[in-house]
Formats: sequence, C-alpha cells, structure tokens
Amino acid sequence: MSTPQDAAVVPADPVLDGELIEDDELPGGQRQQSYRVASWWQRSPRVPAAFKSRAHAIQAVKDAAVTVICAPWRFVGAAGRGTVLAVRAWRRWVTVRDYREAAEQSEKLADKYVEIRELTLLRWRVTGAVVGTSTAGVAVADMFYGHLVLWINGLIGAAVLAITGRRKDGSPGRRAVLAGARSLTWTMDPQILVDAFRDAKLIGKDETLRLVQRANRIGAGWSITVDLPATRKATDVIKNREALASALAVDEVQLLVERVRGNGGHAGRVAMWVADTDPYATPPTRTPLLDVACWDAWRPVPFGRDARDRRINLPLVWTSLLVGAIPRQGKTFAARLAAAGLILDPYTRLYVADFKAGKDWDAAAQVAHRFLSGDEPAHVLELAAWLVELITEVQGRYRRMRELDNEVCPESKVTPAMSRDPSLGMPITGIFIDEVQVPLEERTPIKVQGKMIPAGEYIGELLTWLAKKGPAAGIVLVVATQRPDTKTIPSALRAVLGSRFALRVMDWRDSNIILGEQMNTRGWDSSRLLPSHKGVGILRPDGETAAGADVLAMMVRTDYMPNNDWATLCQRGRALRATSGTLTGHAIGAATVPVLDPAMVADVIGPSQITTGDEPPPVPDLPEPLASVVAYLGADLDGDGREFVATAELIEALDVEPTAFGRQMGELGCRPRPGRVNADDGTSRQARGYLIADIRAAITAQQDNPELDEGPV
Repeated sequence: MSTPQDAAVVPADPVLDGELIEDDELPGGQRQQSYRVASWWQRSPRVPAAFKSRAHAIQAVKDAAVTVICAPWRFVGAAGRGTVLAVRAWRRWVTVRDYREAAEQSEKLADKYVEIRELTLLRWRVTGAVVGTSTAGVAVADMFYGHLVLWINGLIGAAVLAITGRRKDGSPGRRAVLAGARSLTWTMDPQILVDAFRDAKLIGKDETLRLVQRANRIGAGWSITVDLPATRKATDVIKNREALASALAVDEVQLLVERVRGNGGHAGRVAMWVADTDPYATPPTRTPLLDVACWDAWRPVPFGRDARDRRINLPLVWTSLLVGAIPRQGKTFAARLAAAGLILDPYTRLYVADFKAGKDWDAAAQVAHRFLSGDEPAHVLELAAWLVELITEVQGRYRRMRELDNEVCPESKVTPAMSRDPSLGMPITGIFIDEVQVPLEERTPIKVQGKMIPAGEYIGELLTWLAKKGPAAGIVLVVATQRPDTKTIPSALRAVLGSRFALRVMDWRDSNIILGEQMNTRGWDSSRLLPSHKGVGILRPDGETAAGADVLAMMVRTDYMPNNDWATLCQRGRALRATSGTLTGHAIGAATVPVLDPAMVADVIGPSQITTGDEPPPVPDLPEPLASVVAYLGADLDGDGREFVATAELIEALDVEPTAFGRQMGELGCRPRPGRVNADDGTSRQARGYLIADIRAAITAQQDNPELDEGPV
C-alpha cells in the first residue's frame, strides 16, 4: 500500500534512454572553432533573430504570412493616402500658397496681388498643358501598343502614390483629418503605440520607442516588448499605466506592464500585454487541489491566475502572509486557499483562530492542532496562550537545531527531511488568524513584567516575534483583516510580514498599509479595483512565481473554493493524517493549553498573568505637547512602517498654536525637518515635519531622565 507521501501529485515526465557520444573524433582546434562560430552567431546583432532560434523563426514565418496577406490592403491604403497628399501638394502649388504666405509675412500682400494673380494663371496653364500632353501621349501609345500601356502607367502611378503615402515616423501629412474610433491597431502598426506613449507623456514628441520583441499573440491578448528612450524609466510607465491604457483605448485591467529585469532587461525595457476583453469577466476557476491526493507544503500552493491566465502559486514556507480587504471581497477565501495546501500535507500542524465566529473555518477543526471560533475576550486570551506555546516551541527548535550535525541541518533552518522526521518534532506549522483586528484591539489588561498592558498589544508583540523568528523554524503566519489601518495592525508587525495580498479597499492609504509604503506611487493601488471583480487583488509575493522572481507585484484572481470543496479538502486532510498517524491536539479531542501559563513565557517576554481588575494600563508620564503627539501617533511609534509626520497634520489633529507648538517640541529635542508625505490624490509632496525616530528619541530621553518631566507646559 502506498503512503500519502508517495502519492503522485504532479505527473512525472517520461524517462528517456540515451547514450553519451563523445566528440573526440574532432580535433580540439576545430571543436573550439565551431564553438566560437556558434557563440558569435547567437550574439551578433548582424544576424537576424529569425535565424538564431526556433521560436524566432516560427514568429518570423507568422509575421511574413501576415505581411503577405495584408500587403494588398496596405498598398491600396497607402495609394489612397498618396493621392490625397498629391492633391494637397498640387493645390498648394497651383494657388501659389508659398508666395502668398511670404507676402503676408512681409505685409506686402496688396503690392504683390498682380504678381500673385499672374503666377496663379501661369500655373493653371502649366497644369492644363501637362494633363493634356500626358493624356494625348497615353492615348497614342494605347492605339499602337494596346491597353497594356494603361496598366503599366496605372501600376507605376499607384506605386509612386503608395510610396508617397506610406506611413513613416516623422514624415508630415500622415494624420487623418477626421480620426475614427480608437482600437488596438498598434498590434499591426507600431506607430500607434508610439503615439500612445507620447499622448500619455511617457516619451517626448521627438522621441520614439525601440522594438525589442514584435507584437505577437500570447493567450487571449497581444504581447510586445519595447525599449524606452535614454533616461526614461520603466517604473514611470508602470506608475502611469492608467494614462497609457487610456491612450490605447482599453480598460486598465486589460493592460499589464512589467519591467524586464535580469540579464535580458534593464531599467528602460518594458514588457506589455493587452487583453482582448476584460480578463476577470469570466467565472473563476476552481482550485486544482481538488484533483490531487495530497500536497507537499514545501511547494508553493495554487493560489489563482493572473490576467494572462498564468497559474500563480503562492510560496508559504519561510515567509508569512497578510490578507486585507473590505468585507465581502474574498479575503477568507484567499486565506483558506493558503491553508488548503498545508491541510493536504499530513506532516504539517495547523493553528486556526476564526474571530469572525462564523462557519467559514469550521471544517478545519477536524485537522487542526489548535482551533477556536469566537470573538469574546476569552477567545483572545486563548490565542495569547497559543502564541506563547508557539514561541516556546520555536525557541526549543533552535536549541535542537544547534545540536544537529551539518548533514542533517546545514543551516539554522528547517529542511523538508527535518519537517517529516517525527523524532525531531519540527513539522511545518501554519497559524491562520481570520479577522486579526479583533484580538489586536482587545483592551483586557494583562500584567507583563510588572506592567499592565492591553491584551491586544501583548498579542501584537507575540505575533511580531513569531513573524521575525518563526519562518526559519518552520512557522507560517497567515493573518486576514477587514480593517487595514495603522491603529489596528502595528507597523512593527506589518513590516515583517513577507507576502501581501490586497483585495479591494476604500482608500489608497489602506492599500499602502497592506502592500507597503509608496506602493500606490509605483502603480499598485487596490482601491482602484472594480467592485464586480470578486476575488481579484494585488499580490506582493515573497518568493518566485510564474511572473518571475523579480516582479514587485501582480494582479491575481484567486481560485474559487466554496464551503463544500473546503469541507472535502479538510476531510481528505484528516484521512491523510489518520493514515500517517499525525492527528494531534484539537483534531483528536485533546485539551488545549492553559491560559498564559507563567512558566511558559518566563524566557520570552517575562512572567505574565491575566488580571480581571479594572486597572488601566499606565500612560507614560510625558510633558506636553509630546504626550499628545504620542497619543495621536499610537501604534505608528511601535515599528518602522511610518518614518515621518507632517507638522500641519499634528497641528490640525491636536488643535494647537503652530508657533508655540514648534518651540515646545524643539525644547524637547524634536526639530522640524523636510520630508515627504502622501497627498489625497496618492501623489507625494514635500513638507516640513518630524521624524518618528526623533520622537522616539525624545520619549526615551524623558523616560531616562525623570528630572526632565517638568518641561514646558
């Protein structure tokens, strides 16, 4: 009987028999010469790309076929444009436009009227004479040589007009007087793509693009790669993606713009893909995990698909994940997709805390080592006990890893073999907390090291510790929230969560809180997502995906996994664990850990215990206005998420007199400095204010020197 770990997750490639043939028959000089020629052939710019690889050759054949098919229509169109240009040029010549304009500029039009009139009549006579002579000549030739003369003259004339009317960058008179409906004609005419970049003000009027890869079909859209002019950056194109989409007459969700990085790219190389229709208008696909018997937690979990219909897998091991969105946008579905991969690996351990108190996570109770569902203070304190247990477990893992030899544990990190060895006790452990804002906002006082602090603040410290030190020990932290603001999620915690997934939010500030500072100025703002696009969000992965390892972010539509499918996966996970003998904790009815056992946290943060009194947490004894500033900033002082606060923001929030406020803050050691803040439209502007580091230093100085407490009032 095969074990779950032996089950085929991905079909194996066929094994081919081969024979190694040595090329010793060729002399060393000839072999080296052949290698040199082959290398030159691949690197030389003089050799067409169609002769360098099979893919380029196939594309060249396709381009040639398209050119042949479209050539008659292009010829007719060019001849028509040439006719219009010829008529315009003749009309300008016969009306003596050049001479008339020169006279107007010299303000001598009245004096030159007679000369202009005579020259106009002369040119009309010349025109009549040329037309009459040409017509007579063609008629005589037709009488002697037949209608072949008419065909030859017609073809020569059409060729001349087509050459005159060909579309060429920089040539005058190529724009139609009346423009029709805009469409994706740039796929056949790169000049329209250049015009779009100019209209979006991404390149200058005298600048152009350099084609790196011709437009070709990839999936349900067109792909093209171009080089920007010197000093122009691909990041600016990504930032102004909406303006470029407008110039191309498509919705911005249909346009993907990526910077080409690595050996084949540089800061000015842009890869574009434009979908034919809205890629998210079709129904979502169901998770492929339904078709597998088991999964390996060390493999990225199937998460969704991007606009190009590429499969996007989410790495979980050695990282953590933050999922944020407003209600009913699919954040619980996204978190369950991440959990599904761990559930189907029988050698993982799960901690599931559902503070929504619904039934979305109930099926996970049959496989979870620890499970709770509720939003009462008792549930928050139970979560705190879990986190203390996990911190103690992580510390124990690091101690045991130090005792292992280098063959078993080459670095201070858990390996796949170690995670599946029951004797070591280091399984991959996933912590899933839905509606994490509930425990983080809990105000029940807890005594830690003799100080009273809110339970939410204590849980925030525990989660931050786990996010920093847990990944290398096999701890995977996944938190989801519908309230992504600085007051709810401490900046110190957000700063160490490696992967981010932002579904639709209401404001660009909330998007930046999830994805990271200044992400909206880089072109990634989840507040611009359409309400109709359920499950569509911006993923900022911590690891390699199908889009590449160097991609900053991408738009992803998560797979669809309703409750029935979720229950099926959880039942399959329980069966796998029952076969492997890895069911533990809540899944087998074992009692949970005691609530915050003091012995468990003695080596972590200090002795702690739950108190039921009404004693509030002490407020630092700081002079004004520093105390008011600290109260206003709150959690922003805890980490490195926010580095600068504008003076105008503090004055408006605290309702103080600007001059006195600046003087008092200066006496406390905080001097205003120039910095940058985000405007309401998402742009960045310069302002004067205070560094968060300076405010922390002033707080530390006041606490270390009690005699300074009697500062200015």
